[in-house]
Amino acid sequence: MSSLTDRYVQATLRRLPARQRTDIERELRASIADAVDDRVEDGGDTAAAEVAALTHLGDPARLAAGYADRPLQLIGPAVFLDYTRMLATLLASVVPVVAAVVAFLGAVDEAPWLTVAGDSLGAAVTTAVHIAVWTTVLYAIIERTPALRLTSGRPWTPDALPEPPSRRARWGELVAGTVVLVLVTTFILLSPVVSTEHDAKGDPIGVLSPWLFDTGFVWVFIAIGVASLGASFSRYYLSWSLPVAIAGSVVSATGAGVLGWAAATDHLLNPAFVTAAGWPAGIGTWLTAGLIALAGWTLLQTIIDAFAHSRRS
Repeated sequence: MSSLTDRYVQATLRRLPARQRTDIERELRASIADAVDDRVEDGGDTAAAEVAALTHLGDPARLAAGYADRPLQLIGPAVFLDYTRMLATLLASVVPVVAAVVAFLGAVDEAPWLTVAGDSLGAAVTTAVHIAVWTTVLYAIIERTPALRLTSGRPWTPDALPEPPSRRARWGELVAGTVVLVLVTTFILLSPVVSTEHDAKGDPIGVLSPWLFDTGFVWVFIAIGVASLGASFSRYYLSWSLPVAIAGSVVSATGAGVLGWAAATDHLLNPAFVTAAGWPAGIGTWLTAGLIALAGWTLLQTIIDAFAHSRRS
């Protein structure tokens, strides 16, 4: 063989483990020689036949990767579905929760709303970037580690197929959600003027803190309720997708964060109403703790729902 074949063989072998080189060199040289002989027997020139044979084999780096069973893609088909499912789950669940927690902490510190919104958005973007980068790195390692790759994919059986959702049941949930939203909104808006307790002048004492109405923050609660119902309708009429999941998670996490913040900063109940109603002194503390626990449960449920939907997608 000429130096052209020698150069090709060496370019291939230097990309292979030492223990494989002897056998592969013997096999590769024999294959090239056979290909050249076939072309010469067909009437071709020896030099041209050698060039054609090497051209047919292709890039030595690609050939070496085939011999070594080394993938040339970052994330290959063996783990791609698990990779996309995990990435979708983390983005749809962790990012909204982080944004809500950052917003909650900023609100507790009584930072300006623009600062709270900016910090929350920045935390969400940073978290999403880190999730995307490190999840990709993890699955790239799995792709290149045969022992991990063999255990990365769960075996599939028809039992894994999702059950068709009952549209009747889901429609019932939407109707119930709509009714609850109307009732809660009506209660909030009528709270300042309709009450079981009155002051010395006979004016009603609302259950909710006057701060909510003086600052207009009450409309934030109503907007979150409307957005939550809109997310429920989106999940009903649209199939699961990452944008829909993230939008729903953002709404749920935001609602939980706002509720927890309002309860923790005593901006929810009206102290005057608690006093006028003769409620026990510790009732406010218990209600605050219960609302914060409810907010935490909502955040947890957001993560669980996002994970469940991504696993079925």
